[in-house]
Amino acid sequence: MSRVVAPVSIRRRLVVQLALVAALLSVAFFFSLRVVAEGATEATQDNILAASATSIADAVYTDAGVVRVEIPYSALSMLGTVSEDRVFYRVIVNGETLTGYDDLPVPEGRSSRNQPLFATYGYRDDTFRAVVVSRALSVANQPRRVQVVVAQTRLGLAAISSRITTTATAIGVAFFLTATALSTLAAQNALSPLSRLAEAVARRGPKDLRPVTAETPTELAPLVGGLNGFIARLSAALTRSEDLIVEAAHRVRTPLATVRTQAEVMHLQMEKPHNRQALRQMIRAVDESSRSAGQLLDHAMVTLRSDQLETEEIDPADLLRDAISRLSPTADLKDIAITLDLPQEALRVQGDPILLQNAVRNILDNAIKYSPADTEITVRLVPGIPCRLQVCDQGRGFAAEDIARLPDRFSRGTNVDDVIGSGLGLTIVRDVAQAHGGALEIGANPEGGGACVSLVLPSY
Repeated sequence: MSRVVAPVSIRRRLVVQLALVAALLSVAFFFSLRVVAEGATEATQDNILAASATSIADAVYTDAGVVRVEIPYSALSMLGTVSEDRVFYRVIVNGETLTGYDDLPVPEGRSSRNQPLFATYGYRDDTFRAVVVSRALSVANQPRRVQVVVAQTRLGLAAISSRITTTATAIGVAFFLTATALSTLAAQNALSPLSRLAEAVARRGPKDLRPVTAETPTELAPLVGGLNGFIARLSAALTRSEDLIVEAAHRVRTPLATVRTQAEVMHLQMEKPHNRQALRQMIRAVDESSRSAGQLLDHAMVTLRSDQLETEEIDPADLLRDAISRLSPTADLKDIAITLDLPQEALRVQGDPILLQNAVRNILDNAIKYSPADTEITVRLVPGIPCRLQVCDQGRGFAAEDIARLPDRFSRGTNVDDVIGSGLGLTIVRDVAQAHGGALEIGANPEGGGACVSLVLPSY
C-alpha cells in the first residue's frame, strides 16, 4: 500500500527555520544581557561597599595614644537606600574589635586601602556581600594595622536581578516576535520570484509551449533552464506526433479513394442483391475511413497553427461565401437549399484565414450531412461585438444530453449512428474559436426543428 506524502511548503519551512534561529538568538540574548547586567550590578555594589569601608577607615584616628573612630553618616547611608538591606560593620585594630559586631567574619586574604578584598558568605541566617579594607596607623610611634569590614545583605541585588530578568525576558520575547514577523516577510519576499514564475507558467494556455523568459534570480536559473528544456522536448514530441498524424492521414486517404472508386465500378457490375449490398457496406466503410482521415488531417493542421496564428483583417461575410461556394455541389446532390443572410454594414475580424475557413466549412458540412433532402439551411452573419457566424438547419438537431460533450474529440450524438462521421468537426470549430478568443455555441433552431451552430468571434 503506497504511502501518501503531504506536500511540504518551502515558505513554511523557511519561516520555521528562521523562527528557530530567532528563538536561539533570543535565548542567547537573554542570558548574555542577564550575565552582563548582573555583573555590572554586583560591581556597582562592590564599589559602594569599598567606598563605605574606605570612608570608615579614613575616619580612624589617634587621640593621646588612643585609637578612636567616628563613623561618618555618609559611610553607611550610601548603603541600603535602594532596598531593605541590612548593613553590618566592624573596625579591627591589631586583631581586636574597636567597634562594630565582634562576630562579623573578616574576608580571608591580604587587603589594603587601594586593594579591597571582597567575599560572599552566610551570616546571621542570611547571605552577605562583605569587603575588608586595611590601613596602617601609627600610635605612640608603634605601627597598628586597622581593618574595616563592611557587610551588606543581597536583597537589593536580588531585586535588581529580578528586574533585569523581567526586562531581559520582555526584550527577548519582543525580539523573537519581531524577528519572526520579519522572517515571514523576508521569506515571502525571497520566494516571490518563484511565485511569479509559477503564476506566469500557470497563466499559459494548454498549447502555449514557448520558452519561459521571465526574469528570475540566479538560484532559479537551473529550474528555468530545466523547465525550458522539458518544454522544448515536449514541443518536439507533439510536433512529431502531429506530423505522424498528418502523414498517416494523407497516406490513408489516397488508397481509400482508389478502393472506393473500384468498389463503385464493381457495384455497378454486380447483379446479385447480396453482392451489391456487401459492396455498398464496403463503400460506406471506405467513406467513413476517408472522412475520418480528412478530419484528422484538419485537426492536426488546426492544432499546429493555433500556437502561432498568422492573423490578418478578414471580412466574415467572405468566409461564409467561400464555404457556401465549396459545399454547394454537395448540398445540390441532396436538393438542399442554402440561404445566405448578411447584414448591410461591413464587419471585420482579426484572425487566421485558413483556420477560420476550416471552421466555417466544418459547420456547414455538418449541417448538410445531417439534413434530410429537400430542406433548407440558413447561413447568416449576426452583427455585433462579438459577431456570430451562424448555420441553422432543419435536420435532426441535438439531444439535450449530448450538447455538453459534442465538442469533445471523437464524440458524436446519440441520434446519428446511421450517418458517417468522425466526431472531430465540432472539436475543430471549438479549437479555432478558442485560438481566436471566441467561442462555439450549440443549440436548437429557434425557427423550427433542427440545429443552430454559431462561431462567435471578436469583431470591430
